[in-house]
Amino acid sequence: MTILAGIDFSQPSHEVARRLIGVTVLVDGVGGRIVETEAYDREDPASHSFSGPTERNQAMFGPPAHAYVYRSYGIHWCLNFVCREDGHGAGVLIRAIEPVLGLDLMRERRGVEQERLLCSGPGRLCQAMGVTRANNGMPLWLPPFELQPRRGRVTIVQGPRIGISKAMDVPWRFGLAGSPHLSKPFK
Repeated sequence: MTILAGIDFSQPSHEVARRLIGVTVLVDGVGGRIVETEAYDREDPASHSFSGPTERNQAMFGPPAHAYVYRSYGIHWCLNFVCREDGHGAGVLIRAIEPVLGLDLMRERRGVEQERLLCSGPGRLCQAMGVTRANNGMPLWLPPFELQPRRGRVTIVQGPRIGISKAMDVPWRFGLAGSPHLSKPFK
């Protein structure tokens, strides 16, 4: 299955990343509306798949509409959605969500009260939603994952990716215009 929540995950990562803005993502019923994403592709030197398959990035070379979860800086889990055809090595990093469901559990997991700090960053949202390496390689259409189509129109902003040291000028970061839940404002 490559079409979920009205999105064809076999498309290029930058197209999927844009279309994910406004989609609701839940893990065991906890989550919210995606407000920020970043796209990565095998030809992209900033991508984990750039140098080919490894034990860590194997899920990126699998079928589309699956999770790729990795540890960043040895501290935080990061959730990506695999896209393109089997074996290509492309994905979308879920950078931030607007928390909607399971806020009490998110606050408990994160140890913070302020709603804006629950899921405004890839590590924060994984902690709040309970995403770990155990979710790596799982299909996004089966529990614990659930994706719901966006409701209504959204205004999307676009700019360069952040937190990387290569291909920093590639404008593959997408966000919900005006959202207070972004990891970092767009310029």
